[in-house]
Amino acid sequence: MLYFFQQDDLAQTALEVEPVVEEKTLSLFDLMMSGGLGGQIIIGILFILLFVAVYIYFERLFAIKAATEVDQNFMLQIKDSVLNGNIESAKIRCAQTNSPVARLTQKGISRIGSPLEDINTAIENAGRLEVYKLEKNVSILATIAGAAPMIGFLGTVIGMVLAFHALATSSGQAEMGVLAEGIYTAMTTTVAGLIVGIIAYIGYNHLVVKTDKVVHQMEATAVDFLDLLNEPA
Repeated sequence: MLYFFQQDDLAQTALEVEPVVEEKTLSLFDLMMSGGLGGQIIIGILFILLFVAVYIYFERLFAIKAATEVDQNFMLQIKDSVLNGNIESAKIRCAQTNSPVARLTQKGISRIGSPLEDINTAIENAGRLEVYKLEKNVSILATIAGAAPMIGFLGTVIGMVLAFHALATSSGQAEMGVLAEGIYTAMTTTVAGLIVGIIAYIGYNHLVVKTDKVVHQMEATAVDFLDLLNEPA
């Protein structure tokens, strides 16, 4: 009987002396803010770049979407007006439509009577101007897509340099926990930079695809208009 009591006492003592392991949790905000002044500056820059990228993406997306909305009967109405000799009516119809296709058609109508080569050149020049308007600020997305990961990596390098500097100044006696915390905190800038870069890269490519669609639409309209002028009277 005494033997069992001793076993119970030993088991209870073992439970009492067993250390309690606390799970260490750290929120993303705390992780970013614990990187020191240098890390906070890098994270702040990346947040600004993210805001700029998102703003440019949606602003250009809505502008390109508006440019693609053209009445399906637009060219038919222009064709009827031109064939009937009602040039002013065709110009008014183009002026009432706010789209690159309408502006290209209006430029061609204003050159009616000139050689076809001159009309084609005028339409091409107007098309380049419309494409330039559609691509406004899109190149900034490409710049952010390339610069954000490098900025994040710069923050990581700075954090690593500071961590090893702390190790050197402590004559090799720095705690590994402190070093590990500094290293994974520094790595958060690379993660943030990659996230911003990926978002900007995807947004840039999506806008390029949307812009190409508008360019093809303008090219088709220019061909239809030139064919209209080539039709026998």
